[in-house]
Amino acid sequence: MAPVVAVVGNGPVGQTAALMLARWGLLVVVLDQRPHRDAAGSKSIVQQRDVLDAWDAVGAGRRIADEGVTWTTARTFYRDAELFSLTFADPGRSAFPPFVNISQSRTEQILDECIAAQPLISARWGHTVTGLAQDRRGVTVTCATDRGPEVLRADYVIACAGAHGDQVRAMLGARFDGESFGDRFLICDIRTDLPGWARERRFYFDPPWNPGRQVLIHPCPGSTYRIDWQVPAEFDETADDRDARIRAIIGDRPYQVVWSSVYRFSSRVTDRMRVGRVLLAGDLAHQFSPFGARGLNSGVQDAENAAWKIAFVLRGWAPDALLDSYHAERHAAACENLEVTSATMRFLVPGTGAERQHRLATLERAAADPAARAAVDSGRLAEPFWYTASPLTTPDPGRPFRGRPPRGAVPPPGPGILVPDIPLSHAERAGATTLRALAREGFVLLCACGADADAARAAASAVAAPVRVIEAGALEDTGPLAAAGLAEAGEVWVIRPDAHAAAVLRHPGKAEIGAALRRALGMDLTEAR
Repeated sequence: MAPVVAVVGNGPVGQTAALMLARWGLLVVVLDQRPHRDAAGSKSIVQQRDVLDAWDAVGAGRRIADEGVTWTTARTFYRDAELFSLTFADPGRSAFPPFVNISQSRTEQILDECIAAQPLISARWGHTVTGLAQDRRGVTVTCATDRGPEVLRADYVIACAGAHGDQVRAMLGARFDGESFGDRFLICDIRTDLPGWARERRFYFDPPWNPGRQVLIHPCPGSTYRIDWQVPAEFDETADDRDARIRAIIGDRPYQVVWSSVYRFSSRVTDRMRVGRVLLAGDLAHQFSPFGARGLNSGVQDAENAAWKIAFVLRGWAPDALLDSYHAERHAAACENLEVTSATMRFLVPGTGAERQHRLATLERAAADPAARAAVDSGRLAEPFWYTASPLTTPDPGRPFRGRPPRGAVPPPGPGILVPDIPLSHAERAGATTLRALAREGFVLLCACGADADAARAAASAVAAPVRVIEAGALEDTGPLAAAGLAEAGEVWVIRPDAHAAAVLRHPGKAEIGAALRRALGMDLTEAR
């Protein structure tokens, strides 16, 4: 019988997981308790460049980018004065902009169309998961439906049932520690014309039209703007003068409210992202404050990480122990996101007198002194996590990881880092492709000039997994590699199927390359069990 993976939750993280699994040739069943797709509201709107790139592997990234609003600048204001603006670096030659704004509902529609074109995926609405019984061969998934109970067998499960998936977490015995914030946030999507605002994100501290709190404004497609007001815990939506709030920002120009909601958010991370044959992903595993757009973007990275590892295990290319690295890598990513967003919240919503005094002093100082502006925290925007401490990564003392880079920057290429996306043209293929596109077909051994490509081919042939050897000397143009800091003379880069570098080796032989490949496939984890 062909392997089957069940995906619990048909939101964008579940959709991504299903599409990523299917592209590796696996049968996928997607289960969702809702009767149908809920297409209301903008929800998670900011899609980061590397997430668009991942979606492009399943046929959605270019469509989402083309339909969304591209922005490259983030402006931060204190009262009426602009403190600073950030632009975002591209270490390679990505086909995608730093960020694209598009409603979550439209993103889901595009992903649904990709799923409909994929015969390996079956989506089942109205299926509430009531049981996850595991044994050494798989998982028995029990669902409640309008037609009565339904049972299916799956080899593995990716659980991405969203923020309200308490029942699924309870079935798995997973904790979900953290806190909820007292202040609430009012969201309005309005359609209007705001000249000069259509290509930038604006964040206001203590503006005259929301004193003592914040306002965030994002452009969206169709002359629509998403406005988030921080409001007090006792905010009464029914008594609020919504028109006055909007007029204070846009003046007397005409507008239309497209959607509105009030929400309170939490900061939580599960204690386990692998529970036997079930991997937890997205908001089921972690919830962050929205400042920085780290929720959906990190959930998509969960999905890709889980999918290639499950596929490699089920295809017989890697041991089950490879899945232990899913928790090691994505839990570390979740904790990083929690640390970043919690620091932002302490600045945005100070909980103590000392924190309030620090916030006010920082903003006042930044208004007069440009050197002080780095301390103003309006949200560090989403970025891919670095797997430098992963059990799959072979460290390189010559390329030490120097910690979290400055806002808007990316770490230099090295072990554990997502490789820059660059065009590659070589004799094996007609036309140009990209390094990441090749990586997503399996492992890549990128051999610089002076490296022993025969040793790389011998190491590749010694493992069952798909491994492609690319010789820099065979490329039509090595300029992009050099500009991106890749493949210095004598180096071999071991690149994973999610385009993260697993190792950078200098003048290695077959044994050293083979050891890095086996480590990246989780074989060392099997021996450690």
